[in-house]
Order: sequence, then structure tokens, then C-alpha cells
Amino acid sequence: SIGLHARDNEQLLKTLEGLRDLGNTVLVVEHDEETIRRADHVIDVGPGAGAHGGEVVAAGSLARVLADKKSLTAKYLRGDYQIDVPVDRVGPNSARGFIEVIGATENNLKNVHLKVPLGTITCVTGVSGSGKSTLVDDVLRRALFRKFYKSKDRPGAFDQLRGEEALGKVIVVDQSPIGRTPRSNPATYTGIFNQIRDLFAALPASKIRGYGASRFSFNVKGGRCEKCQGGGVLKIEMNFLPPIYVTCESCNGRRYNRETLEIHYKGRNISDVLEMTVDEAMTFFRAVPKICDPCATLSEVGLGYLKLGQQGTTLSGGEAQRVKLATELTKQSRDHALFILDEPTTGLHFHDVARLVDVLVRLRDANNTLIVIEHNMDIIKSADWVIDLGPEGGNDGGRIVAEGPPERIAAAPGSHTGRFLAGALGMEHLLEGK
Repeated sequence: SIGLHARDNEQLLKTLEGLRDLGNTVLVVEHDEETIRRADHVIDVGPGAGAHGGEVVAAGSLARVLADKKSLTAKYLRGDYQIDVPVDRVGPNSARGFIEVIGATENNLKNVHLKVPLGTITCVTGVSGSGKSTLVDDVLRRALFRKFYKSKDRPGAFDQLRGEEALGKVIVVDQSPIGRTPRSNPATYTGIFNQIRDLFAALPASKIRGYGASRFSFNVKGGRCEKCQGGGVLKIEMNFLPPIYVTCESCNGRRYNRETLEIHYKGRNISDVLEMTVDEAMTFFRAVPKICDPCATLSEVGLGYLKLGQQGTTLSGGEAQRVKLATELTKQSRDHALFILDEPTTGLHFHDVARLVDVLVRLRDANNTLIVIEHNMDIIKSADWVIDLGPEGGNDGGRIVAEGPPERIAAAPGSHTGRFLAGALGMEHLLEGK
């Protein structure tokens, strides 16, 4: 169901049921509620993530899974836990202004006038192929990147860009890895590791030996294991196959040489610290705010189970995205930033979506604007403003069907998004005439 609108998802489910009825077995890894409810057999894995998961919590019919007390999935399906509709929404404000794209005609867009209220969470919705990514990424994002960062990517066709002078920077938060090699990890990406290295360098034992902060880096010569050059693993090329990584036998994956590992803070060396989970590090460094506070932010976005030194290549797309969001949350920037997120709920469980909503609200409240391309009804109902494209995909799309707060979209005639949004908002009475 990745990238599918609720209407398109219904068609996909009918296709899967058709495959089953022909005598086939269909195995689906999925977070979508409707898919789970229509499955013949459900296997729920958990109960948590990372070290807290890896068990089959419940398996069987939907009724059997719903009866399970430990299953987090069941708690959301039963309604014990839910993502509430916001009590207050941030509406357009003439003092804050808007970011506008006038006359967008790229691909199937039909002279679209995009008007996003600044200081809000704005969701761009619509069926698959309606022009969402073309409008937000090909036109708006590229136009802003050319303006702010002198990007060479040519923006899609449009007449005029307005309101960009109110922005300080533009940030795209996607689900790409936080690094391309095993060397990247949450500690290095968020900047926590710089503070940890400074702390170890300030210890009396380090000063006696003349060790600076670079001694505790696994990326430069001096303190690292030279066999694996600080990677903790050795790369073996497989010619026509992807390379494989094996643990370095010289340092046993600890990244550093013996002399460096002799320096201890509260009984732990630098390698021990990298093996800590975020939650463990938050407690261990509670007297060091520069380390504890970023760890607390990572924990708040649901990543307390990650190890500080966990290889960036092993993080899922959703985990990588939340590491990036947490990093932005910890920055004390006064610039009004525009965040662009394309389907951030891809691969996320209900509980992760709830955490994501909290993060988006915190970013908005820090004087930023967020544009989110999304099909997930929990995210859409939590937005301040919705711009619905359509009414269909391809040549029959490319127009703004409705725009305004989610309640207005739910009541809009001809909006496929509105039809499903009405149910999510508890406005089922609107569906009687649709």
C-alpha cells in the first residue's frame, strides 16, 4: 500500500483477494489498518522495536489478535490507543503570510495556484498520479533550492514564486539512509559523538597521555584500529554480488586500539559508550546536558532502542527519517525553515505515526512550516491545512479539488480524500450523500 491513496488501496485489496480466491497464498508485510482487518490470518511481531522486539506476540484470526493484551497493534485496532483530532489548528495568518507557486503547468498540472500558509502543517493529498509530487517536489522544492542553494536542477514549469523571502532555509526530510557506509551512525549524524569525544578528551587520564578529541574518532589515525580503519568490520568484495562485511578480528568490532580503550568514564570506554542504546546513554550521561538532551529527543521520537554506534546502513527508512527529524529538533535555529516530507508514514506502525505527529507539531511550534505529501488519514486529520489534488490521476488530475482545514476537505463534494477523511474525523454523516 506504499504510495497508495485510500481509494486505490481498496482496489489493491480486491486484487489480493482475487489472487487468494484463485487458490494462491498471499503473504503481506503491512501496517495499513484496512489490510490487517481484511486478512484471513494475522501474525503480529513485537512487542516493541529493536532489542525489545523479535517475538511473535499474537497469531491467528483478526478476532484472536484483537483479544491479545500485549499486542500494541491490537490496542490501536481496538481503539484503546488512538491518534486524536487536534483541539486547535493553526490557521492562515496574513501577518505570517504564504509561500505561493502561481501558474504551475508541469506534467499534468493545469495552471495550479499553490498557496501554503506559513507556520502551519500543510498536507498535500490526492489519489495516486494526481500531481502531488510534481507540484511540491518538481516545482516548489526545485524552485526554492535554486533560489536558496543555487541548485542546478531545473524546476517544473510555473509562472511565479512568492513569499520565499520569509523563509530562512528549506529542508527535505526523506527516508534515505543517514550514511552510505557502516561508519555512519546515530551518534555521528546527530552530533552527539562530538560531545562524547570532547568529554573523553577532558578526562585526567587523557590529558596525562596527551590525547585530544581526535584520539577518540574512528575516522582518523591515532586511536582507531588500523586493521579495519575504525570501521569495526572488514569489507569483502564479492565481484558480481554486493560486498559483505565481517567483524574485524583484530579489535573484535570495537573500532579502537588497546591504548584508546584504556581510557574510562564512569567505568566505560569509548567503545562501550557506542554500544549503549539511546535510553541507556540518556541515563548514563544525565549530568552532561549536551549529550543527555539530544538522546532525550531521540527517545521522544521513539528511537530509544537504537544503539548510539549502530551502523547507519542497518536503519529502516522510518528510523533514518526520525533521526533526521530529531536532529532538526535539537538545533536552536532562529531561521524560519520550510520542511518538505514526502509520505513520511511509509513503513510506520500506528504507534510510530503517533510519535511522528508529535514531532511535526513540535517543529511547527518552533516557528517552522511543514509541507507533507501524505495518504495516511491520521496525518491528514492532524494537519492544520490540506490541499487536495485531483480529482483523478493522470490527465484527469492536476487540479486543486479543495483546500482548507481537514473538516472542509471532508465536506468537499468530488474529493476522494474527503470521503475517507470524513470517517477519520468522526463526520460519517457527511458520507450519506456521497
